[in-house]
Amino acid sequence: MSQSALLIIDVQQSFQHRPFWQEDDLPAFQQALTRLIAGCQQRGAALVDVLHVSPQGPFSLASGHVQRLPFLTHQADITVHKHVHNALTESGLDAWLRERNINHLIVSGIRTEQCCETTTRVASDLGYRVTFVTEATLTFPMRHPDGEVFTPAQLKRHTETVLVDRFARIASVDEALAQLAQE
Repeated sequence: MSQSALLIIDVQQSFQHRPFWQEDDLPAFQQALTRLIAGCQQRGAALVDVLHVSPQGPFSLASGHVQRLPFLTHQADITVHKHVHNALTESGLDAWLRERNINHLIVSGIRTEQCCETTTRVASDLGYRVTFVTEATLTFPMRHPDGEVFTPAQLKRHTETVLVDRFARIASVDEALAQLAQE
C-alpha cells in the first residue's frame, strides 16, 4: 500500500438539509472528486471517508442524513466520524494512519474553507505532508458581518493563499495523481 491517503471530508447528505446548500458548483466538484478517487484507488492510496456528526440537526446520526452523497460509490478503507472541524484529533484517524505508515494526506471534500482547510492545518502541524486539491472541494457563498458576500471562488482562492507553502502543496486533480504515480 502507498504511504498516501485520500481524505474525503464531509461529502454527506447532511449539507443538502442546510439553508446555504447550492448545487451550482456540484457537477464540477463531483467530476473532480470522482476522478481523484479513481486515480488514488488505482495508485494504491487509502480511501478515507470522514463524516461530520453533531448532537442535533441534519448532522446528527438520528437525522439519517449522515451518509455519503449518492454519487460516491467507492469502497472506503475506513470511515470515521468527527465531531470537530478537523478529521484527525478525535476521530481515531491519526492512529489508523500512523499504524499503516501513511505520511501523505490528499485533502478533498466539503467545505473548502472550513473542515478541509482546518484538517490541512492540523495535519501539517502533526507532521503529515499534505496535498490540497481545491478543485475536489466544494463550498458555498458566505456573508461577512458587514454584509459583503464572498463567492465560492473567492473563498477557495483565499484558502489556497493561506495554505500554500506553509501547510500544503496546492494541486489540481491531475497534479495530485501525477505526484502519486511518482511515489
